[in-house]
Amino acid sequence: MKIDLHCHTFSSYDATSSISSMIKQGKKNGIDGIAITDHENTNAWKEAVSEGRKEGFEIILGEEIKSSKGDILGLFMQHQIDGKGKDPEWVINEIRKQGGLVFIPHPFHEAEGFKDSLEKYVGLIDGIEVFNGRRPFHKGDDIAEIFANKHNLIRIGGSDSHYHKTIGNTYTECNANNLQEFKNELLAKRTEVRGKKAPIKYLFFPIMKKIGLIQKAI
Repeated sequence: MKIDLHCHTFSSYDATSSISSMIKQGKKNGIDGIAITDHENTNAWKEAVSEGRKEGFEIILGEEIKSSKGDILGLFMQHQIDGKGKDPEWVINEIRKQGGLVFIPHPFHEAEGFKDSLEKYVGLIDGIEVFNGRRPFHKGDDIAEIFANKHNLIRIGGSDSHYHKTIGNTYTECNANNLQEFKNELLAKRTEVRGKKAPIKYLFFPIMKKIGLIQKAI
């Protein structure tokens, strides 16, 4: 099973894509599902689950939450967490209360990296993103890979797509037949991260959304 574990819909303030276009692109790229991880909201969950069932495409419910020290990615969640600006440990505990898994996305990537020593959180998180398909350079990914291996953390990869054409460029793969098995394989650290970087031109789509040049889902 191949799942892109970091995807943003039009519900994110800086993303452009409709659920239907994301699923269509994911199927085109040969993946089995995506995680919906919008910034600070879960507004797209209901539609994503509905469309995923119609299309035979798996949907993991998640959220990317900007804590006081940086972004935290919750996967396999049940409800939204209003954690913007709050202490990372508070956010982590809230994700865990609902049976979710906790990851730090793009932990060592330039301006979007985590703003505290990850060493403090090794015993609290499940893993980190070791390949971010949106950020154009590999240095941050390489550091994340070394850190994950050193601390025996789950390694995940995702496109961090803000525009549907990049869905499925990067994904996490394991031997699973459903989402529960996929989650179990993550916990057992029996997954592989695969994929490629998105073309740099797609970095401009979040900027276009933020300044209002894109006002409807693509």
